[in-house]
Amino acid sequence: MKDKTIDYVLRTTWLAVNKMYNEQAAKFETTMATGFTLLSIDPEDGTPSTALGPKMGMEATSLSRILKTMEERGLIERKPNPADGRGVLIHLTDFGREKREYSRNKVLTFNNKIRENISEEKLKHFYEVTEVINDMISNKKIYTQKEDILK
Repeated sequence: MKDKTIDYVLRTTWLAVNKMYNEQAAKFETTMATGFTLLSIDPEDGTPSTALGPKMGMEATSLSRILKTMEERGLIERKPNPADGRGVLIHLTDFGREKREYSRNKVLTFNNKIRENISEEKLKHFYEVTEVINDMISNKKIYTQKEDILK
């Protein structure tokens, strides 16, 4: 284990999770990205389109393509935001709610299986480690501008 870097372990684990979810999604002619988007949309009130990207950590262009495909497949519909005349709310259709529930069940199954096999203490440490990594990245504690200028 010593010869593997932290980023290697994170990357390969995420790729395995991504592949697993995409395999499950493919059974229903969809993708993990679509499932993740469905889970990010408020099923009752809809979600402002401008809030989805930051909520999901995605770039607007990637999200736009996903939303366009989802709209074409009848999973979502866009409605004017009554609180902001310029904005748009993304709402789930009945079909979108059905697919959202499927996605939700797959995520819960994954989480439950992991919890059955890893102690609460180890999971707590896992969350602590990922929180520190995210904090260090978001607060630019790994690569500073000064370092970038010097190299």
